[in-house]
Amino acid sequence: MVNYTVTVATSNLAAAGTFNSVCIKLVGTDGESERTWLMGFKGPFAFFRGAVSSFTVSCPDSIGKLVLIEIDKPLFLLFFEDSWFPAKVEVRSPEGDTYNFPIYRWITDGEVHRFREGTALRVFEDDHDLGKYSRDQELKQREEDYRWDVYLEGIPHCMKSEGPLSLPDEVQFSFTKTTEFLFTAANGLVELQLKGLSDSTDNWPDIDAIDQVFCFKRTKISEYVEDHWKEDAFFGYQFLNGLNPMLIQRCSVLPNNFPVSDDMVSFGGQRSLADEMKKGNIFLCDYKRLDGLKTNIVNGKKQYLTAPLVLLHKTPDDKLVPIAIQLKQTPADDNPIFFPTDSEYDWLTAKIFVRSADFNEHQLNVHLLRTHLLAEVFAVSLLRNVPMVHPLYKLLVPHTRYTLQINNLARGLLVSETGFFTQFTASGGEGMKTLLKRSLSSVTYRSLCIPDDIAERGLEDVPNFYYRDDGLKLWDIIHRYVHGVLSFYYKNDTEVQKDSELQKWILDIFEHGFLSQAGTGIPEIFTTVTELVKFVTMVIFTCSGQHSAVNTGQYDYGGWMPNTPLTLQRPPPTTKGTTNEDTMLKTFPAVNATVNGMSVVWLLSRQSTDSVVLGQHPQEHFSENIPCKLIKDFQGELQVLSGVINTRNKSLEVPYTYLDPMVLENSVDL
Repeated sequence: MVNYTVTVATSNLAAAGTFNSVCIKLVGTDGESERTWLMGFKGPFAFFRGAVSSFTVSCPDSIGKLVLIEIDKPLFLLFFEDSWFPAKVEVRSPEGDTYNFPIYRWITDGEVHRFREGTALRVFEDDHDLGKYSRDQELKQREEDYRWDVYLEGIPHCMKSEGPLSLPDEVQFSFTKTTEFLFTAANGLVELQLKGLSDSTDNWPDIDAIDQVFCFKRTKISEYVEDHWKEDAFFGYQFLNGLNPMLIQRCSVLPNNFPVSDDMVSFGGQRSLADEMKKGNIFLCDYKRLDGLKTNIVNGKKQYLTAPLVLLHKTPDDKLVPIAIQLKQTPADDNPIFFPTDSEYDWLTAKIFVRSADFNEHQLNVHLLRTHLLAEVFAVSLLRNVPMVHPLYKLLVPHTRYTLQINNLARGLLVSETGFFTQFTASGGEGMKTLLKRSLSSVTYRSLCIPDDIAERGLEDVPNFYYRDDGLKLWDIIHRYVHGVLSFYYKNDTEVQKDSELQKWILDIFEHGFLSQAGTGIPEIFTTVTELVKFVTMVIFTCSGQHSAVNTGQYDYGGWMPNTPLTLQRPPPTTKGTTNEDTMLKTFPAVNATVNGMSVVWLLSRQSTDSVVLGQHPQEHFSENIPCKLIKDFQGELQVLSGVINTRNKSLEVPYTYLDPMVLENSVDL
């Protein structure tokens, strides 16, 4: 008779424990144990929340190298059936070997569940019959649990579900996350002390009235925004380090539909616009995707949204300032180009229309589509096509945490027919659908990879561009980590090519995320280790750093409404000299739209107490020494980067924290 020591660790999550009995069977290369009821001196508390309990499983002879375990949770007669969230099982063999079995799943029924030993195995090297069978069965069940659905034609597909509570238990929010999210969502207006204003369709009587509702919740940056939102230098700064650093590009030739000439702008001395473009000092932001969108009706009133072109100049003291704004795409007598030399309110009104356009472009394209919707595609494809034992699953599953549920909630609360965006934003309703479709058609693989994107937009040497500086460093750290892990498992290109599960994953992403559009540059297959490493780096960067960069500062920059109006109630001026403070106030969104917008960006900017920052892996999926060491090295590099960012921020008037690894989360979870 030989004995195996089985140690079961129950997660420390709320409600993770069970009073039900637990049975286990060990399966090895030379045989298997009897199904054994795990009984110990702790009795029914052996599988309590956070408990670590050891048991003995006896076999007549050694069963060889362990391949998998079978666990079931039959109903114990004295207790009702409950859910259990085991973290992992460790088995010590009579030969002295230790085998780890990562679980990290809710077990809610009495069925048999199989879990593979933690050593990663690609499909072509998985040669144990029962191991292969369990692998196939896992994927068949996953294909059933994670099915594709079309929420809107022309945008990335999503997971089919009947609502947040119908999602598989393993991808739902924790109890803590659920409680905090629902409380914040339900009480956002109360927390901001805005409840009495949420139904008011009045216009703002003056700026002081906006300040009075804004004063209840402030951040250091939101206070700075309130003080500086009118300034040209801060207006330009936001194109680099605000919520939408994805639109600005260096301008070497003016667009044909933006007829700015030398007699319209001045740079001091004899410098011309052509000279400044040649020196690389001129930049362009073009909101052409917004052109012709059908705008929303809010409070029974037609709303207004323009598709501006903005020309910016890098000054000798390295500030980026706007020098010309055209609010509509087609030049015309009733579409004047505005300049800093115009009257105060003409120029300020032009900038307000740009900031409103930026809100709509940012929320639907840069934030929703390019992070949330793509992250969902990456997650669903992973869960459908890649089993737990696969190295890619172990590498990427931390970056899928809560994504499916937060997106499900977003479809119900934000972009549905009764959602916030549909009710209150200029692009809500039909315009939102059009903009999302246009946005996907403009997405390219290069634009999702920050080194390629920065180079393509000509922004390599723009000063004070902290999104770029921190983002490139973060990309490099992620790339080194991914390269280390994947090159450990894939020694050559041939191994990549013959991994059918890997190939199904990328094909699903190509078909359901990018709708089989080859022009995007998204690969349909992987042929080299280098290609695989770059794509996986992009996935992790998108789900962590990129999402943080365009999400975390929403209240910082959007809490003070005049800086980021979600909609505008009056059309853009068609002639100069027709604006004043009164027309500006009547142009701003109504009180109810403003305060509901504040509540939403407050919710979206809140970090949960159970958040997991990039590089932290509470769930230990890897067992081999090298990947585990690479994770520690990854964490170390991220800590160094955090130190560099914090040191730099001490000298900045407006600190840039959104790509600090100690702040940004592993996944799109809010």
